[in-house]
Amino acid sequence: MHKMALAAAALAFSTLAAPLAHAQMKVTSDEVKNGGVSPESMEANVFGCDGSNISPSLKWTGVPAGTKSFAIILFDRDGPTGPPPNGRRGFWHWIAFNIPASTTSIPKNAGDVKANLMPAGVTQSRNSYGFDGFGGMCPPKGDKPHHYMLTVYAVDEDKLQAAKDDMVSPEVVGFETHFHSKGIAALRWTYGRPK
Repeated sequence: MHKMALAAAALAFSTLAAPLAHAQMKVTSDEVKNGGVSPESMEANVFGCDGSNISPSLKWTGVPAGTKSFAIILFDRDGPTGPPPNGRRGFWHWIAFNIPASTTSIPKNAGDVKANLMPAGVTQSRNSYGFDGFGGMCPPKGDKPHHYMLTVYAVDEDKLQAAKDDMVSPEVVGFETHFHSKGIAALRWTYGRPK
């Protein structure tokens, strides 16, 4: 009976420990605050949008032990890319992975692959616009403000095994980070464009 109680306690502790590990990581940005509204500088400069397409600076803390690399994914859950009736399947704005474990911050505009501001070895793959790197917000004019979530993943692989180059789909990167993350930190904001 004593052994069963210990086993139950160990199981309960392990169940609680996993969410706590995820809760320890935190990501912040000088350009956009969690729960805030993103600046126009982060708006895209394609699809009729005329922003500067500048990715935000990021800084993360509370990295779990055993982290071997990081990945960044920026997703708009309100992107109208699906079939009726609601048509909302989401839109992938930024996918970066194989970020060295020694990295704890990236500068503003690091999502511009031509700027070469990411650490060596980082891959920035194809976003939903169809190009590599950061693609800023561009919700349809008059649509309700869209909800964006930028997630930093602490990954237990030096390099994502299923993602070999910048041609990999966002879904494959999302799939692998889901199963290989030791911790996550998210930054959420909204952005809309009036008619």
